[in-house]
Amino acid sequence: MRHNKKRGMKLGTDASHTKAMKKSLVRALFENDRIKTIDVRAKAIRGDVDRVITWAKKGDIASRRLAIAAVGDKDLVREVFEKAAQGMWADRNGGYTRIMKLGPRKGDAAEIVVLELVTEPVQPKVKKAAPAAKVTKVVEEPKAEEAPAEEAAAEEAPAEETAEAEKDAE
Repeated sequence: MRHNKKRGMKLGTDASHTKAMKKSLVRALFENDRIKTIDVRAKAIRGDVDRVITWAKKGDIASRRLAIAAVGDKDLVREVFEKAAQGMWADRNGGYTRIMKLGPRKGDAAEIVVLELVTEPVQPKVKKAAPAAKVTKVVEEPKAEEAPAEEAAAEEAPAEETAEAEKDAE
């Protein structure tokens, strides 16, 4: 059951004011390409902005009508759709906004951020090179000088053990 569960962030106001504030922020972002606001508001409108840009990339009349309803300005929606038709976000599959933190506001210490539209093309990730063939450890044969020393050490060890065994027997 969803008793008293509302969708989205309330942002400290009633539902109608939150809706109007988000619509106004989305409109301001599309007009200016960059706005300064508080962190929670920027995070609240990210999804709305991404949705409008996705509709603009689709470009059909139904998407245009949805975008006009979401933004509330026909001319601004036309500009966004033109940018999308020119390929501004053609290579990008989401993530059309960037949030950069500026620091706390002096009066109430609310986190101030700059929310901007991302316009530069996507840099493809560099794939790591395939691992080289497995290197197997080569066991080196002992050199002629080391062989007698190892044999002598091996011969001394049993002699010491026999001497200790004789002492224990006594």
